[in-house]
Amino acid sequence: MFKNTIVLKSVLAWMATMLATMLATMLAADALAGPPSAADIIAAADKVRNLQGAYRMSIVLVEYVNGKMRDKVDLAVHAKFYQDTHRFKNLVRYKAPPRDVGKMVLLNGSNMWFYDPASKASIRISPQQRLMGQAANGDVVTVNLGLDYTPKLVGEEKIQDADHKDRNVWHLELAAATNEAMYNRIEFWIEKDTYHPIKAKFYSDSGRLLKIAYYRKYEQQLGAVRATETVIIDAVDSNLVTKMTYSDFRFEDVKDAWFQRDYLPRFREE
Repeated sequence: MFKNTIVLKSVLAWMATMLATMLATMLAADALAGPPSAADIIAAADKVRNLQGAYRMSIVLVEYVNGKMRDKVDLAVHAKFYQDTHRFKNLVRYKAPPRDVGKMVLLNGSNMWFYDPASKASIRISPQQRLMGQAANGDVVTVNLGLDYTPKLVGEEKIQDADHKDRNVWHLELAAATNEAMYNRIEFWIEKDTYHPIKAKFYSDSGRLLKIAYYRKYEQQLGAVRATETVIIDAVDSNLVTKMTYSDFRFEDVKDAWFQRDYLPRFREE
């Protein structure tokens, strides 16, 4: 009995030593790994923001002044992800108001075109041109930020989201790195556990703050939890607010021909 007790104690001591060693190794590995890189964070956020495929969604933009609605636009967005370039092409159609029905915006690479069915003409525009209120054309299309910006991790913070709820976030700064970047600089706050975008600030080429955006109402849509509402606030006059609401997400057989400028007059939704 005495001998067995000694053996048992030895085994328990060995197991305790091994567990302590494993725990120390795991903690050391975590310490060496540190936080994810800025590139990894923005890549994960891009996957939350964007569906890697071909799909359609509806966007309703409502412009408010001093809390009262001033204008409203209803859009349909057809987007397709191209694996070879890791980029999206987009076709945006106006569904309302009646004065705008049939108008379209095409984004193909760095080229963006506006089509007016009244004249059957398409003109080249910049993504920064305003669609309505604080929403620019570039805000309604699907893009991979990780491709067009050089990200830098500013640090870890706690901020309040649009509903005044505390969020633990990564604070990133994105500097334009290609001609396809729609803004010169973006500050981005991304939730640590979910990689959900929570807040963003957009800056002009001169460094002026243009607008502040909050991403909210996350819901399960096409295989991931995605924001279904963006609130955009004017950086100079906070009484000017544009709300973008996303709905009717569905997979779609988006044709390559839809992204050709010459095809726009012949486009018919199938």
